[in-house]
Amino acid sequence: MTDIEIGLWVTAGMMVLVVLGMRVAFAAGLAGFVGLVWLRWNGFDYNPERFWKAVEISVKIAGQVPHSKVSSQALSLIPTFILIGYLAYYARLTTALFEAAKRWVAWVPGGLAVSTVFATAGFAAVSGASVATAAVFARIGIPEMLAVGYNKRFAAGVVAAGGTLASLIPPSAILVIYAIIVEQDVGKLLLAGFVPGAFSAVVYAGLIIAIAMIFKTVGPPVTGFTWRERLLSLPPALPIFAVVVIIIFFVYNPFGEAWGTPTEGGAVGAFIVFLVALMRGMRMRELLDALLETAKLTIMIFTIIWGVLIYVRFLGFADLPSAFADWISTLSASPMLILICILLAYAVLGMFMDAIGMLLLTLPVVYPAVMALNGGEMVSAADSAFGMSGPMCAIWFGILVVKMAEFCLITPPIGLNCFVVAGVRDDLSVQDVFRGVIPFFIADAVTIALLVAFPAIVLWLPSLAG
Repeated sequence: MTDIEIGLWVTAGMMVLVVLGMRVAFAAGLAGFVGLVWLRWNGFDYNPERFWKAVEISVKIAGQVPHSKVSSQALSLIPTFILIGYLAYYARLTTALFEAAKRWVAWVPGGLAVSTVFATAGFAAVSGASVATAAVFARIGIPEMLAVGYNKRFAAGVVAAGGTLASLIPPSAILVIYAIIVEQDVGKLLLAGFVPGAFSAVVYAGLIIAIAMIFKTVGPPVTGFTWRERLLSLPPALPIFAVVVIIIFFVYNPFGEAWGTPTEGGAVGAFIVFLVALMRGMRMRELLDALLETAKLTIMIFTIIWGVLIYVRFLGFADLPSAFADWISTLSASPMLILICILLAYAVLGMFMDAIGMLLLTLPVVYPAVMALNGGEMVSAADSAFGMSGPMCAIWFGILVVKMAEFCLITPPIGLNCFVVAGVRDDLSVQDVFRGVIPFFIADAVTIALLVAFPAIVLWLPSLAG
């Protein structure tokens, strides 16, 4: 049996384990280890006396992978970004942000829902966790919408969909993970997420306004705020914008050298939000809760990374990524059509897997194939299939797959954000939330189509960084 055949069999077995309900981290780690043993024993011609030698070699390989990869400095971004989000919640910055958005835009049709989307986008700019964003605004936004007569399913759908923006708008844990897996510049990928993230929020807002105008009872506007009340709502929300500016200047300073690394920017941002939380009366119990929740979410992400990286190492030995890339490049269909098929495959796969696990499992195989479609890692824009250089294609594809990961956070039956919203609200079932997010599937499809058709939306900001 060839190495590639072993790779295919092991991958199929891992997918069966995932479908049967095993956690992605453990399914990938187990499959990767079994695959390593199988490959090594296959190299020994299945000699029974050499089986334990194959196991010994595989144990050493599997044991080295987690430390060598997880000790990467870039991964230290993840806990700092998550901590910023939890501290912002206990500093009441989320409430201040929602209040400011409400006073400025609640007068439009569906105004409270639009306010919720913009507030989630603002919170996403200081939080790297979609789940945390959905949980926070399920407590803040849904009661406000229900109080003025919103349909509860629609209100829940707004919060679940708005929470997905944290996957794309920096600081984003998923973007950091993508950068590490494909070995691309973290700073440029974080920059690339700003414009598409804001664009997604605007598309969501446009959809809500259209629905509210067609169905008059869905989202009644809220009026009565004076200009003085609107202006007074801005100062309490300013720390969020300060943190965003700091992170941008640490990643890319448009006026000169960057102030530092993205990791340092995340740490400074967390410290600033910590000081704001202290000034606003955060108690020791709340600080401990923020640290504990940060640790829980970080450990979950790192565990997935550990397990999947063992599987990724096995794929490398099986040479499956190169074989898949070679096969993709020989197809007669146009590169753009193949790319669209890949994105559609992500939409289907995301119905059965969580976003981080899905990207970690697929990128080692799919990313080289997309690069091959474009002409290679070092291709120039003039010679490429998608009209962009290799590094720019890596950034563009990263934003596309992260946007697909956002989409997967609200698709049944796994849609994690929908479960979170239903868990926070006792008056909502998971089915209610899934029904509420259906209109946002259209918005996400429109956004992804526009990002594919107009790559400049993604590449404009990172291109400024050189």
